[in-house]
Amino acid sequence: MRVTKHEHAALRIDHEGRTLLIDPGSFTLPLDDLSTVVAVVLTHEHPDHWTADHLNRIRRAAPDVPIYGPDGVARSAVEFDVTVVAPGDTVEIAPFTLEFFGGRHAVIHETLPAIDNVGVLVNGRFYYPGDSYAVPKGVDVDLLAAPLGAPWLKIGEAMDFVLAVSPRRAFGTHDMTLSTIGRDMHRARLTWATEQGGGEFLALDPGDSADV
Repeated sequence: MRVTKHEHAALRIDHEGRTLLIDPGSFTLPLDDLSTVVAVVLTHEHPDHWTADHLNRIRRAAPDVPIYGPDGVARSAVEFDVTVVAPGDTVEIAPFTLEFFGGRHAVIHETLPAIDNVGVLVNGRFYYPGDSYAVPKGVDVDLLAAPLGAPWLKIGEAMDFVLAVSPRRAFGTHDMTLSTIGRDMHRARLTWATEQGGGEFLALDPGDSADV
C-alpha cells in the first residue's frame, strides 16, 4: 500500500491497482490519473478539505465512485450524494477497509460552531485524523499523517497527539498555511514526538510517497 501526500490535507492511497482519495480541497492542485479511484473520504465540510471542482473531476474519471463523510459533509455537498459515516463505522470497498474515529473537529474558537469530523484508519495500518486529535485507541499504527499547522493547532497538542498514537512512522500534513520556516520547525517537533515511541518521522513534500 502506497500513501502519497499532496498539497495541504490531500492524500492518495494506492493498493492492488486501486486508489483511495482523502480530502482533496481548495489548497490542493488538480489531481490526475484518477481512473482507478474506488472511493473518496472527506473528513469534514471545510473547503480546504473538499471542493466541488475536485469531486467533479474525480467523478468524470471514475463515474459513480462513492464518497464517504460525516453528516456535515453530506449537508454541504448535497449534489454528490455523500454516504454518511460516523465514529465506529467500518466500510469495506476492496481492497480497502475503512474504519472511522473521532466525531468532532478540533476547536478553533468558542464563538465558532462545532462541526463533524472523522478520522480514518485504512487497512488497519494507515491513520489520518482529519482536523482533530482523535486517537484510534487499541490500534498499532504503522503510518500516521499528523497535522502540522492550522487555526486550531497548537504544536504542543500536536506533539501530544503523536505521542499518544505512537506510530512506527509519521509525516506531516495540513501544512499549506505555514511558511517554510514554520513547517520545518513543526516537523522538528513532531520528529521528536515520533522518536519517543521508537518511530521515524518522514519529511514528505507534495508528490512524495511512503509504502506501508
